[in-house]
Amino acid sequence: MSDDLILYSNPMSRGRITRWMLEEVGRPYRVEYLDFAALKGADYRALNPMGKVPTLRHGDAVVTEVAAICAYLAAAFPEAGLMPEPGTPASADYHRWLFFVAGPAEAAITAKAFGVLPPADKSKGVGFGTYEEMLDTLETAVTGKTYLAGDRFSAADVAAGSQIGFGLQFGTIEARPAFVDYWAGMTARPAYQRAGALDNAAMPARE
Repeated sequence: MSDDLILYSNPMSRGRITRWMLEEVGRPYRVEYLDFAALKGADYRALNPMGKVPTLRHGDAVVTEVAAICAYLAAAFPEAGLMPEPGTPASADYHRWLFFVAGPAEAAITAKAFGVLPPADKSKGVGFGTYEEMLDTLETAVTGKTYLAGDRFSAADVAAGSQIGFGLQFGTIEARPAFVDYWAGMTARPAYQRAGALDNAAMPARE
């Protein structure tokens, strides 16, 4: 069974997010760790032409991009209960925030980190508006909430929680109380802790 789900990853990458998702799913899987140089090789590019990780293989299906992998796994294994019932308000929140963190949030955080945020007078033409608007919107999503979509944990929490967690760790988002409280709930999950321990054990040794 473990050969049915294969995650191509690197322990110093966004692959950590999808490993967490796999631990939440609870099905057997295996991980093939690749160094970053190998990602640009012809063999791996045949699987993922972007030469990036993570990539998930499920039988003959291949999925790339963190949010897509999270959404795919939630749909492929509904018994794990990681997506709300379609057509409900919780499902609307699920899709909204899963793709918000993959689109506007990711773009704004990256632009700010590399010092390429557009001037405020150009914000109408930018998907995330301004960095401040994106951050305020994300704060609204998690304020006073344990989970993003209804009263149950979902794949949206894996994606959004990871974005917030990385942001707090590396200082790319402000340590607002709502973010800190929400992320604390995510880090308490056993699946998150298992995934982190496994990836940490695979980190290259420091000389």
